[in-house]
Amino acid sequence: MRAAVCRTFGQPLTIEELHISDPGHGEVKVKLTACAICHSDITLATGGWGGNLPAVYGHEAAGIVVSVGPGVTGLQSGDHVVVTLIRSCGHCHFCTQAIETQCDNNFNLDQQSPLSDKKGQTIVQGLNTGAFAEQVVVEQSQVCAIPHDIPLDVACILACGVLTGFGAVTNTVTIKPASTVAIVGCGGVGINSIQGAVHSGASSIIALDLLDEKLTLAHQFGATHSVNSGQPNCVEQVLALTDGRGVDYVFVTVGVKAAIEQSLSLLAKSGTAVIVGMPASGVLAEFDPAALAANGQSLIGSKMGSASVKRDIPKLAALYQSGDLRLDELISKRYVLDEINEAIASVKRGEALRNVVIF
Repeated sequence: MRAAVCRTFGQPLTIEELHISDPGHGEVKVKLTACAICHSDITLATGGWGGNLPAVYGHEAAGIVVSVGPGVTGLQSGDHVVVTLIRSCGHCHFCTQAIETQCDNNFNLDQQSPLSDKKGQTIVQGLNTGAFAEQVVVEQSQVCAIPHDIPLDVACILACGVLTGFGAVTNTVTIKPASTVAIVGCGGVGINSIQGAVHSGASSIIALDLLDEKLTLAHQFGATHSVNSGQPNCVEQVLALTDGRGVDYVFVTVGVKAAIEQSLSLLAKSGTAVIVGMPASGVLAEFDPAALAANGQSLIGSKMGSASVKRDIPKLAALYQSGDLRLDELISKRYVLDEINEAIASVKRGEALRNVVIF
């Protein structure tokens, strides 16, 4: 099968023929139809989070089940599925607390990648998935069947961008109706946080981004106000929109140090800042813990929207089918695998909500 391989951090991916193993116990092989490009893939491919090479990245995918290994339940050949990076065992401390994104069990695929090149060299399965490829072998917990009438090139973005952004608002915290919300960063994840805030009944949704065109999109997806975060008085503008109080919730969907530090300045007393976007390893943010405590504020992280794959993917799919979740408009452009470096460059330039590679 063909895949886009990262052999040197920061260099273009190379299209290569790779061998992929058959699914083992509890594993599923999926022929991919589409994989979206996430900023996490770019951070990894540029060495921002370290890791070993060569590797195949990509983790926001959808396709059709080809075969299943022994012990797989609830999935069969021909199923249309969304493929995520979330592996969960169902019985560790975190899984029993319904915190599947923090599962600390080890799986066979953690020990042995299913990928190798023509010389027999092992290729790392990036982010548990390796979906910049025509096929993947993943653990069954990473896969969720969806209705056949949902286009797979649209469904792929449910795997991360939607799951992370929407889930940060609906799972990580519980927004009370009529709350005020600020979304910092209006890329693919941020736009889905806006959709989550609309779904949760927020009364005021303030979008912040450096690009005015992203703010225009934010309004189309439900933002009630917008502020260009490059303006020196952007904090004052947010405060003015909330009668000087600040917002009840801030969701920082970009992995930018300045945005993370600024988020607490946007908060009302007793407000909560949720860090969704992840900077490169080693980036440290500063804040005043005395002010945080005195104001009764909270600062928390959200990984993959605190998602449960089997709970949240069907819910999001149903919202799409009912017209209450917009997905088609999130896809900026479709590319074939040979064009993947062009697709990545477009994301780096901030031009896309989600670029999708079609197989």
